[in-house]
Amino acid sequence: MIDETDPGRADAALGRRRFAGAATQLGTEVSINFGSSLAGLVIPVVGSFVVVAVRQLVMAAAVLPFYRPKRAEMTWRRLRPAIALGVVLAVMNVAFYESVDRLGLGVAATIEFLGPLSIALFTSRRVLDAACAVAAGGGVFLLIGPGLGSGHGGVDAAGAASTGVDPIGLLLALTAAAAWAAYILLTRRVATRLPGLEGLTVASLVSLALLLPAAIWTFDASVVDWRVLGLILGVGVLSSALPYSLDTYILRRITPRLYAIITSFGPVIAAVFGVLVLGESFTPLEAVAIVVVCGAAALALATQRDRPVSDLEATARTIP
Repeated sequence: MIDETDPGRADAALGRRRFAGAATQLGTEVSINFGSSLAGLVIPVVGSFVVVAVRQLVMAAAVLPFYRPKRAEMTWRRLRPAIALGVVLAVMNVAFYESVDRLGLGVAATIEFLGPLSIALFTSRRVLDAACAVAAGGGVFLLIGPGLGSGHGGVDAAGAASTGVDPIGLLLALTAAAAWAAYILLTRRVATRLPGLEGLTVASLVSLALLLPAAIWTFDASVVDWRVLGLILGVGVLSSALPYSLDTYILRRITPRLYAIITSFGPVIAAVFGVLVLGESFTPLEAVAIVVVCGAAALALATQRDRPVSDLEATARTIP
């Protein structure tokens, strides 16, 4: 607990807590996007349904032993938002990984980020937020506009980067963005219906149940070796189990606004891993476009006013 009788020590302790939370949040962004880059390596081998199903299986295995819903409380009305969240999780992850396979990680992650950004800006009436929304939209247009409809993006059969944008990949990325926005809205509802991570546990099981038949149908055991298995499990741990398990720790130490600001740099981190792990390349215009989208999001989020904090919330933030 923080000693409130010494303001200097209290401020220093809060500063250390914020730094620890922010550093951990940055680490989770690195983890998520590194996991996505590993997914980009293994999806051409086993398919996105298998990768996402294993990812959901790892996440369910990580949270189920600690946040098991009580059977007596599992009514349809209470679980309905969590079930909807499971459907959204399945759609979001499959659409995103398929778009990564077609567009590349950096481009797909940037387009997908339009989902949470739209949630952040939709209810705002500030001129600055409107300008940031226009800037983000302009950045996405710079990223996809010049090559839209002229071919397939990513890497061609000869191994060279192609200049066009795959329209199906673009549609999938936009679907992932819409699903991410729905995920944010549903998560708020689930949090009020089910305590702790019980809602996420239910959503993980629903998502797994939806994905498992397609994963079994498309699974080819002959292509699986220890390297492929390690990559799939790595995606599950890095992109699901580790980040979700740390979210509670992070949100006790930093404000939701700071959390969102750090998340806004996800597309840049994704682009870096796209280059390092997947061998992607970006034109100067594409690199500027990604930075513009992230910068517009960070500016809009950084200038938002924090809502008043209740005494209960203020006390909760002092609990390790």
